[in-house]
Amino acid sequence: MQQSAVPELAHTHTRPIHWVATATAVAGVVALSSMLQPNPATAAQTAGPAAPSTHAPAPAAATAPDPAGVTFPLQCGPLKVRVQKKASGDLDGDGRPETVAVVHCDSAMGTPPDAVYVLTAARNSGTPRVVATLVDPKDRLTVSEFTVRDGAVEATLLGYSNDDVPNCCPDTKDSAKWQWKNGAFLRSTPAGSHTV
Repeated sequence: MQQSAVPELAHTHTRPIHWVATATAVAGVVALSSMLQPNPATAAQTAGPAAPSTHAPAPAAATAPDPAGVTFPLQCGPLKVRVQKKASGDLDGDGRPETVAVVHCDSAMGTPPDAVYVLTAARNSGTPRVVATLVDPKDRLTVSEFTVRDGAVEATLLGYSNDDVPNCCPDTKDSAKWQWKNGAFLRSTPAGSHTV
């Protein structure tokens, strides 16, 4: 081993005073950091000047209405009403989800026509209720595909070209899209769709 030409430095040997000084410095940093805590993180932005709102604020945990307890305006006689499909989303932009339900009479024979209803929950009680009919069962249509996305309801509707076509075998296919505009659901045909 080669000896260093530089004499040993005094601070390279640890003495008890060095440990006391280090412990005191660390304790000071810990104490200071516990007093200087940042504000807790939140997911919301800090509020700026309040803008006027046309909608009432939504409840903190808005849930979509459940169609299970709803009385639908569907005449089924002795048969039960069956919710075939359902989907939820905010259709009117108020921050509260609506539920769209595809409903028909639960018949063991034939193809019962579907109805499509929009449900919302009452603000004061949360009780779901029907607020719009998108497809009336009198139109003799069956919903084969159905989605709610981007504030719109889209469906593929199977129907009949005339009254002589049996209920088992729809012979027309149409695509429909409904969006909430100016206080009503307006129906349009989605781009790229066609009637068969």
